[in-house]
Amino acid sequence: MTDRPHAATLTFRYPDSDAAGLVAAAVSQEVDEIDGDRSAATVSRDGAAVRVDVGADDLVALRAGLNTWSSLVEVAERSLEAVDG
Repeated sequence: MTDRPHAATLTFRYPDSDAAGLVAAAVSQEVDEIDGDRSAATVSRDGAAVRVDVGADDLVALRAGLNTWSSLVEVAERSLEAVDG
């Protein structure tokens, strides 16, 4: 996200790499669907951690992007919990 003047990274840690992989796979599907003119994001996984890098042209777009991606990860986590029971 270095091509945008404002950027932030969200890192989510999980008990194991399987859980992180499921969350990353779920939210990665949204990358091209959600990116707009003023912001963009990437999703990556490193072991048991999922990283979402958000870049934006302005602080309002950055805040909106962070809120959106936090919500998407939260939904994926709730779905994972429902499956795991």
